[in-house]
Amino acid sequence: MKSKSGNKKLWIAVIIFVLMIAGAIGNHSDNKKEKPDRESSVATEAQTETETESNTEPGGDTEDFVTEGVISNTYKTDSSSAGQMQVHFIDVGQGDAALIACDGHYMLIDAGNNDKGTTVQSYLMSQGVEKLDYVIGTHPDADHIGGLDVVIYKFDCDTIIMPDVANDTRTYDDVVQAMKSKGYQTTYPVVGETYTLGGATFTIVAPNADYGNDMNDWSVGVLVQNGNNRFLFTGDAEEKAEEDILNNGIDISADVYAAAHHGSKTATSQAFLDKVSPTYVVISAGEGNKYGHPHAEVLNRLRAAGISVFRTDEQGTIVATSDGNDITWNCSPSESWKAGEPTGSSDSTTNNSTADSTTSSGSSDAGIAADASGSSNSDSSSVMVHITDTGSKYHSAGCSYLKKSDHEVTLSEAKNMGLTPCSRCNPPQ
Repeated sequence: MKSKSGNKKLWIAVIIFVLMIAGAIGNHSDNKKEKPDRESSVATEAQTETETESNTEPGGDTEDFVTEGVISNTYKTDSSSAGQMQVHFIDVGQGDAALIACDGHYMLIDAGNNDKGTTVQSYLMSQGVEKLDYVIGTHPDADHIGGLDVVIYKFDCDTIIMPDVANDTRTYDDVVQAMKSKGYQTTYPVVGETYTLGGATFTIVAPNADYGNDMNDWSVGVLVQNGNNRFLFTGDAEEKAEEDILNNGIDISADVYAAAHHGSKTATSQAFLDKVSPTYVVISAGEGNKYGHPHAEVLNRLRAAGISVFRTDEQGTIVATSDGNDITWNCSPSESWKAGEPTGSSDSTTNNSTADSTTSSGSSDAGIAADASGSSNSDSSSVMVHITDTGSKYHSAGCSYLKKSDHEVTLSEAKNMGLTPCSRCNPPQ
């Protein structure tokens, strides 16, 4: 009996021992299962985060996406997704040309006058540009699109954006023919559409209406955004177009504003400047230009607002570099605050010849600059006459020569441009 009882106890002990081992093995197996699950969860989260970043921030090689262009009209505010962007305000004299480079992608806004095409071409080549994702001809005036035909011939261009308005000039036709020779089609601007440029975006803000023969107000306006940095370009848009931009519902606040119409007094109204509220303004104008750009009225507004001003007529090509948070410059702001001084005077207009269609600037305000106090220095500043984009005469309202284009200016402005009175309509002299 004793032996059986001992054996029974031994078996009980063995069973308990086996059960203990089985429990330990089960717990160990459960622990092994937990670890892969946690790793899988982390991997899934990382994959989701990667996919989210990939879907919301098209960076790197996005050529196909860029060619299609349009994305949703949502401004990026995450500076961590910003690219390294440079904005080159190219010195083309009395005209406009700006190169925007971001992550190996390039956009050109305007290309100066006819004689500046090779200048712009050489500058692009010096910056390593081989093709342009976007080319924007803001409006058909020669001082903005004059050099575009050379650029189009020399570089492959994915998208060419110009307003839906034509100009009956040789300059405009040169651009059209250059596009035809390479099979390019015009992309017309649609306000609110947003495009990608590397890690940056730009949004169309103008034109907002049909402006008839007023080429300046047809200007394509774009707001370029890189992270938290914003740059606004509005071509030669004047006050009517500025009002329409203010009313279209798009936030146009910007760090850098490229002064419209070369710093002309017919643009950069106080209301518009208040809305943009820039820290910096860049004025692209030619030294000693015949229009007196930039005008004192605009400079006075900028100075009163404490805005730092850069000027191509004084400083040459100006380069701004954005990292998404900070903007640095290749030079210090101008400190002269000197208004432009138009060449020629009303006493010598007969010796001045006006530009033909290959050098027309289409300026409806072009002319005499005010002095530092903002006052006019001509007795004929209150008399209004009419001019065309390409003619050598000034006219009275309703003259038959005004059918193709019609810009109202003061008599003193017309004389300072070297224009002479039309013999048909006999305007004020």
